[in-house]
Amino acid sequence: MISKIRLARWLQVGGPFVGLLFVCGLFALTEARPFIFAPGNLKTVLVQTVIVSVGALGMTLIIISGGIDLSVGAVVALTSVLGAKLLTTGWGTWPAAAAVILAGGAIGLINGSLIAGLRLLPFIVTLGMMGIVRGSAKWLGNSQTISIPGDAPINSLMARSAPRELFPLPPGVWLALGLAVFTAFILRSTIFGRRIFALGSSEATARLCGIRIGLTRIQIYGVAGLFFGLAGWMQLSRLTQGDPSIAQGLELDIIAAVVIGGASLSGGAGSILGSLIGALVMAVLRNGASLCGWPNFAQEIVIGTVIVLAVALDQWRQGKKN
Repeated sequence: MISKIRLARWLQVGGPFVGLLFVCGLFALTEARPFIFAPGNLKTVLVQTVIVSVGALGMTLIIISGGIDLSVGAVVALTSVLGAKLLTTGWGTWPAAAAVILAGGAIGLINGSLIAGLRLLPFIVTLGMMGIVRGSAKWLGNSQTISIPGDAPINSLMARSAPRELFPLPPGVWLALGLAVFTAFILRSTIFGRRIFALGSSEATARLCGIRIGLTRIQIYGVAGLFFGLAGWMQLSRLTQGDPSIAQGLELDIIAAVVIGGASLSGGAGSILGSLIGALVMAVLRNGASLCGWPNFAQEIVIGTVIVLAVALDQWRQGKKN
């Protein structure tokens, strides 16, 4: 029994790194190896990882607590359109950024309130919210893209200077890393973080310990929404335009990154470092498949297979613990 538990814990901690090494090794055997591992392309991969990583920070909190959020892709689309709309109407960079992030947080609070107040399943609430938010993005943008000025300060957030070299990295990469360290500290060293783990491990036990379940769940979704809003702001910086049709399927990449990173869909387990490695795995897969010339349908098949395998591994880990 002890050996099974240790094996499950090792897979949870070391599994993401093994997965990353496997994916890198797979592409190292292809003819595209010199291009995939070139310094400039590695920088591109890191930039592509940022949006999924920031979204994964919020999703990690939700999944550890035993929840799920399917509306994140739509939130990224809406907040990017909102940011573009504000910037083109004369708002400054910082006020617009604050408004975008708070808008994401507000959507998260609504999700959390519906789940906690009406005792609805997170899957159903966030699935419905996905449609509501996506429709709102199309309404706000009049179903068109909104381009921001080329000299807007936000454009430098994800800009790749010296594109053939690894360094310097764009500010957005460092911002994502800094937020990851901060979130890991909150998750592991604060009362709020302990409540998140307690809620995901056993809601009944958490209630007996005096944790206010409803309030804590609302707080979790609200904080996660802030991360989703920031991901929308970074998406705007990367594309230099707000597009209500972007980020379709992004929620699957983010959820897959968190699960690949060792989080359990049953709740009570997960880590920020693991989620970042999971996000990197997803980015390397997409980038490598593109450079190898795989058709789009093949890429989607591979990504879908990875998601299924990640969930199957999660179920296997849970079985070993039990």
